Amino acid sequence: MTTLPQSTHKKLGLAIDLDICVGCHACVINCKEWNTSNYGAPLSDQDAYGAEPVGTFLNRIHTFEVKAADKPAQTVHFPKSCLHCDDAPCVTVCPTGASYKRVDDGIVLVNESDCIGCGLCAWACPYGARELDAAEGVMKKCTLCVDRIYNENLPEVDREPACVRTCPANARHFGDFADPDSNVSRMSAERGAVPLFPEQGTNPVNRYLPPRPKADIQTDGDIDILAPFLDTGSAGKSGSSTGSTSTSAKGLLGWLDKALEAI
Repeated sequence: MTTLPQSTHKKLGLAIDLDICVGCHACVINCKEWNTSNYGAPLSDQDAYGAEPVGTFLNRIHTFEVKAADKPAQTVHFPKSCLHCDDAPCVTVCPTGASYKRVDDGIVLVNESDCIGCGLCAWACPYGARELDAAEGVMKKCTLCVDRIYNENLPEVDREPACVRTCPANARHFGDFADPDSNVSRMSAERGAVPLFPEQGTNPVNRYLPPRPKADIQTDGDIDILAPFLDTGSAGKSGSSTGSTSTSAKGLLGWLDKALEAI
């Protein structure tokens, strides 16, 4: 069995903002593509176009409808992948030492050449974050795109996990939780980020930023959300020999007036 390091130099992980995740699954698809094309054995699918398709995914989105007392129901999209726990039971239960946690950055990985596909690590993980690939017979899990974040052949802006890079809502953030001044540490402190199932005692590194309270809008009629952009403001008129007028419109119409005058 593999022993866990007493401490790690870094704690690389994800801060996920549940307030702005739109459940588009872009992170799921890009994760699948990157990890099929690069690190380790490809993520296989079985009967992909049949009646009961199944496949290996390292990142999934769960959608819930949350209803608080005296509040309207709110939809929450919940992304889930490996949380790279400090006290990862998937590591200590592995009979061959294939699962391990790196001392340098805290990433939990699987040495696929040593994995025998017994599934003990999947049973030990309380988050359901591991999946046995049916085609290869080895355990697969999120690697935090270790082959991207240290790849000096990539532009620096691309040296982050594929799920973070592709998120259109900027709901996913990558950084070092061991550094109190890192982006993920600061936003976690500001938003009161929480770990997933802390009662399990695994000390997960990833954090979830909770949804912000939604403002209660009181109105007697319909809300025109475009009104601020269509505000024409006050119109001042000035006569001319041709009888034409000019206005001091604001917003979208003001911009349109200036654009037409330039033609």
